[in-house]
Amino acid sequence: MLEVHEVVLAASAIGAGLAMIAGIGVGVGQGFAAGKGAEAVGKNKNKGRHITLVMLLGAAVAETSGIFSLVVALILLFANPLLGAEGIGLVIIASTLGAGFSMIAGVGPGIGQGFAAGKGTEATGARPKHQNGIVRVMLLGQAVGQTTGIYALVIALVLLFANPLLN
Repeated sequence: MLEVHEVVLAASAIGAGLAMIAGIGVGVGQGFAAGKGAEAVGKNKNKGRHITLVMLLGAAVAETSGIFSLVVALILLFANPLLGAEGIGLVIIASTLGAGFSMIAGVGPGIGQGFAAGKGTEATGARPKHQNGIVRVMLLGQAVGQTTGIYALVIALVLLFANPLLN
């Protein structure tokens, strides 16, 4: 018969893998931004530096969901506080898996932020003189779009560090 500790370890490994599913959204979003950047440079070669700057800035912001997921995965693998938790074994196991599952919500922000970065890059290529305004709107939209990823991170951290189900 498996011990609860062994099952929590196994659930931690599965949860870490689940958390990294959010990287799909980040990859799609950043690929879109890069594609729009290449397209914009192709149309306006002499403004390539401006276009590339907007694309890189937008793509970097789109990476946040991936970073959040990586942090949760690393906690699950190297510092899972539930390994020594007292309480119902099944709740501890489900909480570990739930932390990983919650990070899948990062797929949406990754795609959305990448889309915003791509459109910002495209607009900069079409109207380089409006770069400052374009970047401002792009970053504001990306910040709002990140809220779902932040919610997912909060739930994962609550499940791991302040789980109300274990008392």
